[in-house]
Amino acid sequence: MRDADCRTIASPGFGLGLRPVHYPDFLAGPQRVEWLEVISENYMVPGGRPMAMLDRIRCDYPIALHGVSLSIGSDEPLDMAYLADLKALADRVEPLWVSDHLCWTGLNAHNTHDLLPLPYDAPALACVVDNIARVQDRLGRRILIENPSSYVTFRSSDRTEWDFLADMAERADCLLLLDVNNIYVSARNHGFDPVDYLAGLPAGRIQQVHLAGHSDMGDYVIDTHDHDVCDAVWDLYARAIAMFGPVATMIERDDDIPPLAEVVGELDRARAVADEALRSPATAHG
Repeated sequence: MRDADCRTIASPGFGLGLRPVHYPDFLAGPQRVEWLEVISENYMVPGGRPMAMLDRIRCDYPIALHGVSLSIGSDEPLDMAYLADLKALADRVEPLWVSDHLCWTGLNAHNTHDLLPLPYDAPALACVVDNIARVQDRLGRRILIENPSSYVTFRSSDRTEWDFLADMAERADCLLLLDVNNIYVSARNHGFDPVDYLAGLPAGRIQQVHLAGHSDMGDYVIDTHDHDVCDAVWDLYARAIAMFGPVATMIERDDDIPPLAEVVGELDRARAVADEALRSPATAHG
C-alpha cells in the first residue's frame, strides 16, 4: 500500500448521491449531509429543471460530478463534444472533483449506457493512461476513476484489478474513487480476498468512497444500488477507513429510493463505522 498523499482536498465528510425525488428536501432546509454527488450527464444540457435545481442546491452544498459516459477504457477516440459539455458543466458548478468509471461504453459513437469491462493487461493500461491524460488536459484538473463491479474475466489479463488501478493512478497521475460495494461484489463473483484488494491500492490517491447495496443471487452478486448497504460491505468499509484514514464517503441509491430521512440514517451509520475504525484501527484490521 503506497502512502504518498496525492488527494486534491481533505475529506469534506459524508455525502449522498442527489436524486430528483429528494430535491424538495434539500430545498426545504439544511440536511445532515456535508456534500452531494450528481450524475454529470443529467445536467449536461442547457437550461431545464435539473440544472435549475442544481443551481439552487449547490448554493448550500459542495457538489461532486460523477459521470457514466466518459468511456475511458475505449481504444476509439474520445468524444470531444462530450468533453466540451463536461468542461462547461464543471466550470459552472465548480465541483469538488470530477469522476467516472474504469470501463468503456460503446462503439462507433453508440453509447450502450452500460459500464463494459476491459482486460487488465499492458495494452489496456496504456490506452486508459493515455485517455486519462487527454481528459485531464482538456478539463484542466485531475479526475477520479472508479473501480468497476466485475462479472467476467479475460484470458489476456496479466495482473489483478487492484494492480491495474495502482499502475493506472501512478502513470496517469489521477485519483481513485473506491467503490467498496463493487469490491465486495467482484470478490464474491471471482473468489478473491477483498482485503488483498484494499492492501494493493495506493492509499494517498483514494479521494472518495462509494457505499451501496446489491442483489445477492446466491451463486453471484449484482451491483444494483437498490438495497441498503449489507453488513459485509460495512465490515469492508471499516477496514478501508482503518487502512486509508478519513476519506470522503457517500451512499449511492439509484432504485427503490426511500425517503431522504432513511438514506441519511444510513449515512449516519457510515459516520459511526468510520469513527470507530479511526479510533480503533487495530480492531478494524483484525
